[in-house]
Amino acid sequence: MSALRRISTRRLLLLCALSLAVVVGGTAVALAATGGSGPKPPPKPLANAVQDALNAPAVPGISANIDFTNNLIDASSIQGADPLMSGASGRLWASPEDGGKLRLELQSEEGTGGDSQVVVDGHKFWIYDGSSETVYQGTLPEEEGTEGTGGHESVPGLGEIETEIGKAEQHAEISGATPSDVAGQPTYTVRVAPKHDGGLLGGLELAWDAGNGVPLRGAIYASESSSPVIQLEATEVSFESIPASVFEISPPAGAKVVNLSPEGQLGGGEGAKPREIVGAQAVSEAVDFNLDAPSTLAGLPQNEVRAIEVDGHKAALVTYGKGLGGIAVIQSKSEPGQGHEEEGAGGVSLPKVSINGTQGEELDTALGTVLRFSRGGVDYIVVGSVPPAAAEAAARAL
Repeated sequence: MSALRRISTRRLLLLCALSLAVVVGGTAVALAATGGSGPKPPPKPLANAVQDALNAPAVPGISANIDFTNNLIDASSIQGADPLMSGASGRLWASPEDGGKLRLELQSEEGTGGDSQVVVDGHKFWIYDGSSETVYQGTLPEEEGTEGTGGHESVPGLGEIETEIGKAEQHAEISGATPSDVAGQPTYTVRVAPKHDGGLLGGLELAWDAGNGVPLRGAIYASESSSPVIQLEATEVSFESIPASVFEISPPAGAKVVNLSPEGQLGGGEGAKPREIVGAQAVSEAVDFNLDAPSTLAGLPQNEVRAIEVDGHKAALVTYGKGLGGIAVIQSKSEPGQGHEEEGAGGVSLPKVSINGTQGEELDTALGTVLRFSRGGVDYIVVGSVPPAAAEAAARAL
């Protein structure tokens, strides 16, 4: 959140792609291409396939040639090209050593922009965008229940796995373990789609190696398309130890740095427990601008009003509706002379939209809409997995 208020158009676009790339790349440690005429594993119930994957022996490491597909943003809406925004080919390495390491290297097409790197080392990550010579860095959240386990967790029994799948099916449509082949490896593929409140998200697909349980393909689909919006795939995969030197790389000296992790918690010093400020009255008293938090917005009931931090200053997050079909509004005090950055020649520009006489900018993606504008000394960002018309209606109702 700390970089949202004065973020440039290029960075706003890039962060949308980066967040999804990190989700796909980080969750599916190695990904590979679908299709082909390779061997397929025998049919198996989903719970059995999951249990076998969890019980499979760990691989020493993974390396792969990859292709990254990104259809999140319509190319006709942007100028210039970044590998993480427009897609690219490259290489992936992953190792379970020292809490897990991942390196994703993407090369842009000749003449379209600089190369990009994604490096994850335990809970820390950095992402380098070569076209803008910018480094995005931060920390990943700790997984609950892993502290003190020494990295060893007991594998749940078949009955427990079946119970958890049953709970998940109350909220999502889950396919069986479909026998498939990925990059010449026998795999099982599962598709998960939201039953309700899914917004523009159509579903997620994950394929894992039937022999060692390693994920080999990850894809995100929009509700209006049968083709993946985001996909990471590889033509060749090897399961082998990766030298530590592969991950010992650093961003170029002199690159701009954007910190994506919160710089502090509300009301807390070092070692202090974060103080939550929740509720319209409390948040209104905590911020230094006039809070706009109607009880309903674009037909959606108010869900929560919470104080957050943006660039080290108190701001407000107001959410409406539930699930992915909801809308969030971020409000922060405008600073004189701190308008949105203008892109240089060959940069990125977004379509302009009028919000009750105020000019705003709108990013329309296959998975949702981001709209930003300033009015009355307040910066607004309206975001949701909704079509542009819904985001615009919400903005005009503020």
